[in-house]
Amino acid sequence: MKDKWYKHPNGILLILAGIFLLAFFVPFSHPKFNSAIGEAFSMLSEYVHEHVLFCLVPAFFIAGAISVFLNKLAVIKYLGPKANKLTAYSVASVSGAILAVCSCTVLPLFKGIYKKGAGIGPAVSFLYSGPAINVLAVVLTAKVLGPELGLARAVGAIVFAFVIGFLMHVIFRREDEKRITDENMFEADSDDGRPLWKNTVYLFSMVGILIFLNWAPSRGNIGVWDFIYNAKYFITAGFGLVLAFTLIRWFKRDELKDWVVASRDFALQILPLLFVGVLVAGFLLGRPGHEALIPSAWVSSLVGDNSILSNFIASISGAFMYFATLTEIPIMQGLLGAGMAKGPALALLLAGPSLSLPSMLVIGGELGVKKTLVYVGLVVMLSTLAGMAFGTVF
Repeated sequence: MKDKWYKHPNGILLILAGIFLLAFFVPFSHPKFNSAIGEAFSMLSEYVHEHVLFCLVPAFFIAGAISVFLNKLAVIKYLGPKANKLTAYSVASVSGAILAVCSCTVLPLFKGIYKKGAGIGPAVSFLYSGPAINVLAVVLTAKVLGPELGLARAVGAIVFAFVIGFLMHVIFRREDEKRITDENMFEADSDDGRPLWKNTVYLFSMVGILIFLNWAPSRGNIGVWDFIYNAKYFITAGFGLVLAFTLIRWFKRDELKDWVVASRDFALQILPLLFVGVLVAGFLLGRPGHEALIPSAWVSSLVGDNSILSNFIASISGAFMYFATLTEIPIMQGLLGAGMAKGPALALLLAGPSLSLPSMLVIGGELGVKKTLVYVGLVVMLSTLAGMAFGTVF
């Protein structure tokens, strides 16, 4: 068996040459560079504190449950390439909207349904809709940034979830059907003897934990929403008791072991890429209100009109930035105050929450470079066009 390239003398020499060039040319002593490095690790620390335990860990266990217990043929029937399109895309979009998670938390769930047999179209619709069709985010957008921007965001996100998913299906239809019709996809799932409703209760108890554990305050005195926020830990505890009951009464030890192993595997596949992506995003763009390598003034100065270039810059900037749930609203408020036009603002709102550099790395690992580039390109292109149309009207 051939040695890995980095164990070969020439490979070792290449690595040493790379280290030499890095040490020679990178201005480690420059204050701007040091500030960007500090911002990268500050962003990673903030991400770990706010998202890993309460967002990603529950998402990994849900993804593991989907992988182990969800029936493959049922997924293929309702979400596969040959499923009824209206049903498939409606289910995918509504499921994503109910979860209302950020662009990184949706990734384990996307990988789970895609590996289980969902077509690339419905899977991508789910991937886009989770972060983009967030009811509270839409309400706050209308309240803080204006009703016309809130309505445009809601309509645009719903339309995009359908259109982007359908276009991905059309572009990669043959490859997707080949993937689904592979003989391994039709191996019969083991009969665990549990009725469907028990698996449903088990799965939705975890979904309830994910939703309510991450329920955010409205910051706008929205009565029912804030009431739920104040009671979120009691509601989460209720779902936790339901989950504990299902695990103790309905599952065998070997099944629980398979579930934990599948959840662990999702974490091992996703977390390294996410952490690297967060570090790079923090190094280049920084956290909201903090400067990193690329000054925020550069972005705001380039999006002051409704030209196609301004909308494109807003879309591509939003695609690479990382937005935790709802943080895009104060960021947009600041950018609009700094002179950002309304068209680019909508473009960023449609591209930003659904994409980020960390999520691109993970999506690329699952779909491959070509499909990922097409998905990112569709989001950026449609966001640019929607921004131009909105800016022309308003």
